[in-house]
Amino acid sequence: MFSEPLVWLIIALPVAAFILNGTLVRALLGPKTLVAGWITIAAVAGSFALSVAALISVTSDGATIHEQREWIDIVGFRLTFGILLDQLTAIMLVVVSGVSLLVQIYGQQYMHGDKSYARYYSFMALFTASMLGLVTSRNIIQLFVFWELVGISSYLLIGFWMERPTAAAAAKKAFLMTRFGDFGFLLGILYLYFVDPSYLDIPTLYEAIGAGAIAASVATWVALGLFMGAVGKSAQFPLHSWLPDAMEGPTSVSALIHSATMVTAGVFLIARFFPLFEASNAMDLVALIGAFTAVFAASMALVAKDIKRVLAYSTISQLGYMVMALGIGAYAPAIFHLFTHAFFKAGLFLGAGSIHHASGTFNMTFMGGLRKDMKWTYWTMVIGSLSLAGLFPLAGFWSKDEILTSAFERENGVGWIVLVLGLIAAFMTAFYIFRAMFMTFHGDYKGGAEAEAEAARLNSEPEPVGLGHTHRQESPWVMVAPLVVLAALAIAVGYLVNPLSDVGPVNKHAFATFVTERNENVFKHEAAGEDHADESHLPDAVHAGAEPEFSIPIAAISSVLAAGGILLAYAMYITGAVSPVAMGRRFSAVYRVLLRKYYIDELYEDRITVQGFYRRVARFLAWFDINWIDNVNVQVSKLTANVGRGLANVQNGQTQTYAAIMAIGFVVVLFALLVWGN
Repeated sequence: MFSEPLVWLIIALPVAAFILNGTLVRALLGPKTLVAGWITIAAVAGSFALSVAALISVTSDGATIHEQREWIDIVGFRLTFGILLDQLTAIMLVVVSGVSLLVQIYGQQYMHGDKSYARYYSFMALFTASMLGLVTSRNIIQLFVFWELVGISSYLLIGFWMERPTAAAAAKKAFLMTRFGDFGFLLGILYLYFVDPSYLDIPTLYEAIGAGAIAASVATWVALGLFMGAVGKSAQFPLHSWLPDAMEGPTSVSALIHSATMVTAGVFLIARFFPLFEASNAMDLVALIGAFTAVFAASMALVAKDIKRVLAYSTISQLGYMVMALGIGAYAPAIFHLFTHAFFKAGLFLGAGSIHHASGTFNMTFMGGLRKDMKWTYWTMVIGSLSLAGLFPLAGFWSKDEILTSAFERENGVGWIVLVLGLIAAFMTAFYIFRAMFMTFHGDYKGGAEAEAEAARLNSEPEPVGLGHTHRQESPWVMVAPLVVLAALAIAVGYLVNPLSDVGPVNKHAFATFVTERNENVFKHEAAGEDHADESHLPDAVHAGAEPEFSIPIAAISSVLAAGGILLAYAMYITGAVSPVAMGRRFSAVYRVLLRKYYIDELYEDRITVQGFYRRVARFLAWFDINWIDNVNVQVSKLTANVGRGLANVQNGQTQTYAAIMAIGFVVVLFALLVWGN
């Protein structure tokens, strides 16, 4: 059994790096000291080693629910905290710490020379620690605390270059939009607390669901609240628009956000409370929101010119796949896709940073021809792109195929809708990622940052923010090595961890079995013929994907669609058989809508915020405040002053005035006694 202090140490190591870098190292050695990077790398490496040990322990000994610790106990209000080390936690620990370690190594060169190098590594350590704390939390309040720490960490890193107005605006946008989702999350927690405070303990909640103690209506309302939180964090429609703007932070930050921390937290939340969602009536809504988001986000990636924005829309789309898988009950395929996606998406983002290091820009229209100068970056990104497109035999193929097959096997209306939307998204994904690859690496070089700056001057426009220096050569080995590792994982990890048949020491369906049938706290075990009558309300492990079947027709259809998307991109951007300019003119209305992101930003920021809130609600409140609230104070003040002046005239020091008042008072009292005395 993996001891509780070691789990806390997984979290504590990056916390220590955050404190050291943010105080002593930065103060004593300066904001540019390289020591900060080594401290964070060492801390995260220690967390990764312990996470691997935790995974091995859970694999051999099963899940461990460590004892609750008292946190707050005030007049009957009691909160606890503790560690929940189950199969889902073990996988997330390895993904978070492993990807973070590679990103920290990469950042040594990518952030080299930055004036706030130590601050960067301090924030990255906090970001990693927050996510590690989130996935190990036993209590929902404890989870919510780390959830908010993940949010503040992303805010600090998205707005890392705070002197740039665009970065500051993007950080505020991310923070405010995710608050809407977090408000729903908090409401769900409060409702669950008032139903029964003991349900804040996650294992206790599982037991209550298994015993049928939670009504479907209660489960539905709580699930909807939690889902709102997941929609905000994982950038699902309609709270998606913050994530593309979050590209204003360093590219290494984007890689970590999109692969293993911020956005995967929402998917993790649904997975953590999967029994609650299964007991609710919210599953179809979850599936449809995820499926719609997968297509919706992919459509905007079709026309994006910034390579990081293409990848950002890709992340939203792939998260949609995971959410729709959870919504149709395909728990194992959803977690499997989260696992594989972390590696190839981190590789693609780090590859984009390598491209920026060489060309000085993220605008693909000023790239081209980089394949000859950046062979390592090119081939690692080809592998990542093929995996994202879902082509055999790369990692993305196996996880995406399981999701689509699960939708096909549902054989109901929602299942068919999800399947169709998933296949459409598969075609779009292949097209937009290879459009980006062809524009970036093939054809003639378009001049990079210098050409983009010159074009801005010719058009009398301000120079784009964030342009670097152009030096067409491969990135240093510190940046290339993580790309190679992630590319290798994108090739092999999909089949090796979840094979169709036994492969050496790895059993058939090892990953799916591990996260479902081995997870006795969450799933019942009908497949093993065990009698779990008291757990009849828990999800069925087989239904959740414990024994996935490989569907040749679904795999063939999705592969043909992916190949078709790649061929269309090839015809448009390599051979010229299909002209992108002509296509843009022919479908100009559609192109404009996609380029303007369906006018969602205008709707939120102009119509709702400026015209709706500021010009109507805020203006009315200001008028009401001035003319009623403030005016009442003014009138009371005037009345008091007038009464005071009147009373002051009475207190004039003249004896005859006092005698007259006494006489009047005597008459009034006498009259009152005569009238009401009897």
